[in-house]
Amino acid sequence: VAVKDPTAVERANLLNMAKLSIKGLIESALSFGRTLDSDYPPLQQFFVVMEHCLKHGLKVRKSFLSYNKTIWGPLELVEKLYPEAEEIAASVRDLPGLKTPLGRARAWLRLALMQKKMADYLRCLIIQRDLLSEFYEYHALMMEEEGAVIVGLLVGLNVIDANLCVKGEDLDSQVGVIDFSVYLKSDDDIGGKERDVQIAAILDQKNYVEELNRQLNSTVSSLHARVDSLEKSNTKLIEELAIAKNNIIKLQEENHQLRSENTLILMKTQHHLEATKVDVEAELQTYKHSRQGLDEMYSEARRQLREEAQLRQDMENELVVQVSMKHEIELAMKLLEKDIHEKQDTLIGLRQQLDEVKAINMEMYQKLQVSEDAVKEKSEIISRLEDKTNQINATMKQLEQRLQQAEKAQMEAEAEDEKLKQEYVNKSESLQSEFSQKEKQLLQLETDLKIEKEWRQTLEDDLQKEKETVSHLRIETQEIINLKKEFLKLQEKNKQLKRICDDQEAALQELASKLSESKLKIEDIKEANKALQGQVWLKDKEATHCKLCEKEFSLSKRKHHCRNCGEIFCNACSDNELPLPSSPKPVRVCDSCHAMLIQRCSSNVP
Repeated sequence: VAVKDPTAVERANLLNMAKLSIKGLIESALSFGRTLDSDYPPLQQFFVVMEHCLKHGLKVRKSFLSYNKTIWGPLELVEKLYPEAEEIAASVRDLPGLKTPLGRARAWLRLALMQKKMADYLRCLIIQRDLLSEFYEYHALMMEEEGAVIVGLLVGLNVIDANLCVKGEDLDSQVGVIDFSVYLKSDDDIGGKERDVQIAAILDQKNYVEELNRQLNSTVSSLHARVDSLEKSNTKLIEELAIAKNNIIKLQEENHQLRSENTLILMKTQHHLEATKVDVEAELQTYKHSRQGLDEMYSEARRQLREEAQLRQDMENELVVQVSMKHEIELAMKLLEKDIHEKQDTLIGLRQQLDEVKAINMEMYQKLQVSEDAVKEKSEIISRLEDKTNQINATMKQLEQRLQQAEKAQMEAEAEDEKLKQEYVNKSESLQSEFSQKEKQLLQLETDLKIEKEWRQTLEDDLQKEKETVSHLRIETQEIINLKKEFLKLQEKNKQLKRICDDQEAALQELASKLSESKLKIEDIKEANKALQGQVWLKDKEATHCKLCEKEFSLSKRKHHCRNCGEIFCNACSDNELPLPSSPKPVRVCDSCHAMLIQRCSSNVP
């Protein structure tokens, strides 16, 4: 005997129970009046069967205290898949009496039935089997074909109108037990097959009518949208037509204004060209004068640079002499070296300023060349414009003469026509020939008029181009004015640089005077060193008395050599110390040498 899969048997049993419960609920509702309350027994049994179907194959989830097995998880997932289910989920969460997830799931099923969308919600859930696999086992009823069959059966519940009170009902503590006695067959059920067929036909008709109603509602809404869009487009077209008419009127007015302005612009351009010629000549003269002044400034700056270079060479020679001097005089020379470094910085600044002056001169020379080229081009453009204006005037005069000739010809033709009318009786044949000739002349005149109109259009185009050239000339004149302003600014900068050069020359003169004083001091120090070179230090054994106080040396008056003169003094007379770069410690010097060195050196000795 083949052993059947127990899970398949469970699914088949649950499917049969769902069929029986849904069928019995629909039949009882049709006989009862279709509007059901929460106390209706077939409705309660339907919810119990649905709970069992949803619990089949549900995965056990571990919680903090115990194992949990609820159907609220997959039902809560419907909110994400079907946006219209958000209202049900929110209202279920807001119910005050519900404390358990099972109670929330029961409330959700009741609200879905009242909305008549239970089949739609569960269909969306069954389609997403990858999401359901998180909650159900692979052999669960919702994961197999039986779940789809149950969802199809739930569509028939749309016939029923349910009015359920969920707020005051205790859904957490209900016991879900299926009452099989309701579904057992009886004699009355066997005899009522014809009634079932009639009920099924009525339900089919009702579903068909509801679907037609939905389709008609969708078509009506689409037609309303089209009507609204057509009304909006019609209003937009009317507004655009009115705007176009207003624009045509404005353009006609602008055309008249432009024709009147054309003549004024021609007169203004002639006066403006004459004025620009005079301004350009004046600017060239001023620019030539400024260029001569800049050349003179450049020659003076070069001469000053040569003098400063000679001064720097002299200072470098003096520095070489000072470095070769003795280590004892290096302290005084350090201060002089600092002054020399400052002078070098000023010289570098002067060089930089001279370089800037050179760069400014080059820029001015380049701008002069550019302005000369621009003036040449403008003069050529002005000559071309004058030639064009002369040509235009000549063509206008020719056109006026042609028009006068055409008018005269017309007048003569009219006079001849009148004469011909009077003599029409005698000379009809000759008049016909002459009339044909006159028609030819009229055609020629019309062609001439057309040609003249074309000439006028070409002249208007030329005038438009001349307007554009005039606008370009205005822009160029504005650029020339800006160049004038820049030139004035550069002149001001040149004056400031002259002032700075004068200040620096004064500073250099002061530095030269200070250097001459320092040279004199260095020569005095050299003479003092030469005078001291011939002296020889005494030996300690030969010296018995101090040179200054002439007292004998003892334990209290010890011997000390003066590092300057070489003589031996007592500690009282040689208590002065001087720092030297050659020795890490200060050396002792006698009182006379200390006073002499302080007088000759201009530095502050500690």
